[in-house]
Amino acid sequence: MRDLGVGFGYLLKGQRWVTRHGRRYGFGLLPGLITLVLYAAALVALALWGEDAVAWATPFADDWSSPWQGLFRGFLTAVLFALGLLLAVLTFTAVTLLIGQPFYESLSERVDADVSPDGTAPESGRPLWHELWISARDSLRILVRAGLWGVLLFALGFLPFVGQTVVPVIGFFVTGFFLTEELAAVALQRRDVDLRARLALLRSRKTLVWGFGTPLGLAFLVPFVAVFLMPGAVAGATLLARDLLGEETAGAGDGTAPDGRSGPEDVTP
Repeated sequence: MRDLGVGFGYLLKGQRWVTRHGRRYGFGLLPGLITLVLYAAALVALALWGEDAVAWATPFADDWSSPWQGLFRGFLTAVLFALGLLLAVLTFTAVTLLIGQPFYESLSERVDADVSPDGTAPESGRPLWHELWISARDSLRILVRAGLWGVLLFALGFLPFVGQTVVPVIGFFVTGFFLTEELAAVALQRRDVDLRARLALLRSRKTLVWGFGTPLGLAFLVPFVAVFLMPGAVAGATLLARDLLGEETAGAGDGTAPDGRSGPEDVTP
């Protein structure tokens, strides 16, 4: 259980790191703001026209008497919006990372260099287009896995009592795991750790991953919070990735360089 606290500690250290290296912090907010606007528009559209979509998809209920038709379609509309919201939470990180790939890559490298005893950071050496391709491909594969979990948890949600108590808790832990994978992928991809190896690495210390990702997933449910936490989440996930790989860390990501001086003051995209 100690790893739960360690994982949460990396989340806090990541936020502290970006506040101490924040001259260009505003650049890190732009990808999240763009993603938030796109997702907000999609959810508003779902709220406005979701009922019409459900009515179109259930013509067999046109002749049902009141109140059964309204209850049935109202329930499906609520389920449709809930699934849209869950999908938004699960994919927000992946889309934001894809949009902000150059900045977050630079930020992760700076964190690595800041806490590395020799002041260096691993580099992939791949061109940007190749990094974007790998990120998009792996994010799609993660989305499929998360979607399968979402369908399973949705089905289990109909179980009496368990569906209203245990299943939501499991859902938050699943969300936390996949969020951590997406965020840690920025640092691990630079180290040429492929998706299969990343998942195995994360599963080897699930409590560490849950301690980092589950509180973050809960925070991401609050509008605008995800935008402001994303840069720090990437920084914290970089520290977590170093821990998973057993790499030596000096300064523990607290903004202090190995020689005791203050680390770099800005992060450039």
